[in-house]
Amino acid sequence: MNYHQYHPVDVVNGPGTRCTLFVSGCVHQCRGCYNQSTQRLDSGHLFTQELEDHIIADLNDSRIKRRGLSLSGGDPMHPANVADVLKLAKRVKEECPGKDIWMWTGYTLAELDDAQRELLSYVDTLIDGKFVQERADPSLKWRGSDNQIIHTFTLS
Repeated sequence: MNYHQYHPVDVVNGPGTRCTLFVSGCVHQCRGCYNQSTQRLDSGHLFTQELEDHIIADLNDSRIKRRGLSLSGGDPMHPANVADVLKLAKRVKEECPGKDIWMWTGYTLAELDDAQRELLSYVDTLIDGKFVQERADPSLKWRGSDNQIIHTFTLS
């Protein structure tokens, strides 16, 4: 998997102070996409074990308390990204007690395959649906267009 950016301290992409990872690769190619540079799978940088370990350490750093991890892109649910994002999400839930995971995807819940649904089982909040430029609304919280839905799940 490739990624474009990692922000160890972010207050824009989800509630509270968070760590945010923007992965590469998106099949949706939405007109007006805010992150067009992340659409190619081979763009950005290789996601390494060292970066994964760094994210876990940042989430557990008591000097800057983070509420959780935000995953965006590109699309974390791109079939080529699911295995690596799943591995990271599992580690967050196992090694970072009390941290939530927010994720943005162009897929809708109804479109998810079995592997994507497995990943979804570790996600606390999912914003789903393609960005539709004609339905864009800058006043919306956490989403770009009014067709996108914010799903909140209760994880055990």
